[in-house]
Amino acid sequence: MQLQADYLAAYRSLKLTRDASGVLAVEFHSKGGPFTFTAQDHTEFVDAFYRIAQDRANKIVILTGAGGEFIPEIDFSSFGNVADPGVWDQVHDEGVQLLENIANIRVPVIAAVEGRAHVHSEYALLANVIVAAESATFHDVPHFAGGIVPGDGIFTTWSYRAGAGRAEAFLLNPQPLTARTAYEWGVVAEVVPNGKALSRARQLAELYLKADKAIGASSLILALALRIGLHACGGTVTRE
Repeated sequence: MQLQADYLAAYRSLKLTRDASGVLAVEFHSKGGPFTFTAQDHTEFVDAFYRIAQDRANKIVILTGAGGEFIPEIDFSSFGNVADPGVWDQVHDEGVQLLENIANIRVPVIAAVEGRAHVHSEYALLANVIVAAESATFHDVPHFAGGIVPGDGIFTTWSYRAGAGRAEAFLLNPQPLTARTAYEWGVVAEVVPNGKALSRARQLAELYLKADKAIGASSLILALALRIGLHACGGTVTRE
């Protein structure tokens, strides 16, 4: 059955463009500029990444952000009172599904990070390969500021990439982490000049397309390992 590609234009804060080779660029944005994450996006992204993973026309997926930023800001007020069990239950469930749907993308995923990856940096860390610009920084703005324990996918992904000790120190005392430090930790694969992360990601995509089946199998191994880690967190600590 051929899936409909109507989802490519269905989401307010995702610009989805796919080229003739099947490389899908997923750009986070707010009205074409740097992205401010909202509750509506949290809900919509669950469906968006499910559809992206489901669509076999996507051969490579590149995650990036508009305006020289990855995900720099969040609108806490849009989520309402997360101390309300009903509100929190929805946020929790969406957060789990969103991460699992990104991890379930069964083709290579490349994150092209410019500027600030300060909100949900785990989305980038779920990629197979991370290319970061020289001035890019990684951070965890939302959790402590919102009174939420960073015990969800952000801890799992940072532990997987950098080791549990570094992940705990990074998340218990959140400070911007430079691209160079992330590279030294083994989180980032390449550091490139500012403004060049996306073009380098596209170069890598071209290379991966030449070894489609082998690369696809490798990405599945990583996805499986991350899914096991996400499930190991358990429903009581997986919080967004």
